[in-house]
Amino acid sequence: MLAVAEIDYIRYEANQKGCSYSDIAKRTNHDPRTIKKYAEMEDFSPTKRKQTRKARVMDLVKPILDKWIQEDLTKKKKFRRTAKRMYEMLKEQFDFKGSDRSVRLYVAKRKEELQEQSESAALPLEAKPATAQVDFGEAPLVYKGERVILPFLALSFPYSNGFYFQVMPSQNRECFLEGLKRIFHYMGRVPKVIRFDN
Repeated sequence: MLAVAEIDYIRYEANQKGCSYSDIAKRTNHDPRTIKKYAEMEDFSPTKRKQTRKARVMDLVKPILDKWIQEDLTKKKKFRRTAKRMYEMLKEQFDFKGSDRSVRLYVAKRKEELQEQSESAALPLEAKPATAQVDFGEAPLVYKGERVILPFLALSFPYSNGFYFQVMPSQNRECFLEGLKRIFHYMGRVPKVIRFDN
C-alpha cells in the first residue's frame, strides 16, 4: 500500500487536474495500473468487513447525463454541450460533488455506445450528382449588435457536400420561394432534382 500523501497526490492529479494515469505513473515511478487503482478507489479502510455503502456519486447523476446526451443528439454539433459543460451544470444545478474526470469518462463512454447503436441502425445513403436537398434551419447570428436566432433556407448537394444558404426573416412559403429564387440566381442554374424536407 502507498503512503497517504502519495495516494492524495495521485487522486488530486487524476481526479481534479485531469492528468492521465501514464503521466502520473512517470512522475511517481509507479505502474499505471497502480495509479488507476488508487485514483478510482473509493474505500481505503483496511478491514474487509461487510458494510452497506452509499450509492456512488455518479450513480445519482447518470440518468441526468443520459437525458442531456439524448437531447444533444437532436441538436447540431456546435450547439451540443461538452462533457466539461455538463460537469459545470451538475455542480451548479445539483450540487454535484464528484470529479470532472468521472463525468468526462462516463459521457465519452455513453456517446460511443450511442454512436455504435446509430451506426448499426443506419442505412447507407447514395447521393447522385446534380441532386439537391432543401430545408429550413436556425442559427444564432449577430444582427445590429444584438445576438439573435434567425431562420435560414439551405440548398445542399449531398454528392459534393456543397451548399448555399439564405438568411430569411421567417419560415413561411413566401420566404421559401424568395430564398430559392435568390439561391438559383446566385448559382446561375437550377439542380436537376430537388428533395424537400416536409
